[in-house]
Amino acid sequence: MDGPDLDKAYAACRAIARSEAKNFYYAFIALPPPRRNAICAIYAFMRQADDLADDESLPREERRRRLEAWLTAWREVCRGGDTSDPVFLAVGDAVERFAIPLNLLDELLAGVAMDLKPVSGGEPDTYATFADLYGYCYQVASVVGLICIRIFGYQDRSAEKLAEETGVAFQLTNILRDVAEDAGRNRVYLPLEDLKVHGVSLDFLLHRAPGAPPTANERALLADIARRAEGYYRSARRLLPLIDRESRPAMWVLISIYYRLLERIRRADYDVFSRRASVPLAQKLGILATGQARMAMARLLV
Repeated sequence: MDGPDLDKAYAACRAIARSEAKNFYYAFIALPPPRRNAICAIYAFMRQADDLADDESLPREERRRRLEAWLTAWREVCRGGDTSDPVFLAVGDAVERFAIPLNLLDELLAGVAMDLKPVSGGEPDTYATFADLYGYCYQVASVVGLICIRIFGYQDRSAEKLAEETGVAFQLTNILRDVAEDAGRNRVYLPLEDLKVHGVSLDFLLHRAPGAPPTANERALLADIARRAEGYYRSARRLLPLIDRESRPAMWVLISIYYRLLERIRRADYDVFSRRASVPLAQKLGILATGQARMAMARLLV
């Protein structure tokens, strides 16, 4: 479906991505326009769901109710119903254009809802083992990767497992960066089995003095997670040559920015408590410039 309404819908999604996507948007810019539109639509779709789930001004039950109502509206669109929601309109077109399986979007939304699972008596959200955490990473990040490679284009089915592991690499990096912020929201994504191995108590992590530097045990714990992430970044690099040539620069930009974030956490000796790690804008722009040069070269070679 084409036309002015669809153009406006994609423009609305691009505006959301430009305003909110941060690291992702630098990669989006390095895509050809049709693929960029589709990626921005998927991002806006995720953003809507995340905003409903993360609105901490509302009780969890109310957030679950609103997310379910939003999901019901989306499913009605999938069944052919009309919609005035520009994000639904754009995503519906992207799904059709790039043959994105609807079950992947269902899995993505199930991942968003994982942070709204009921907990009793103010107990924190935790994951017992790394296998449990991997399942969470799959739902909230790997599924995004599996959707993205449909838009990027690929032929070799091995790209799917590599995209899954790339998503885990990115999510583990986010988890490392956000340890302090998550603890403030009564969430600890670091596996409890790893806390035990490194002698870090859950209570200490949840109630540590704001801005206090990490203990030796905490540094060792975070370094362990970083080593796991490093292994999954190897999968990300193996994924690059498997996706369509004109999409590779965007994937390269995304991997480069996220890996640079992991490096900055390491260089800070895992002090993610006194300040939030980030990649400086100048470095992001430098990575983007290289990505755009690669995109221009890819177009010449197509």
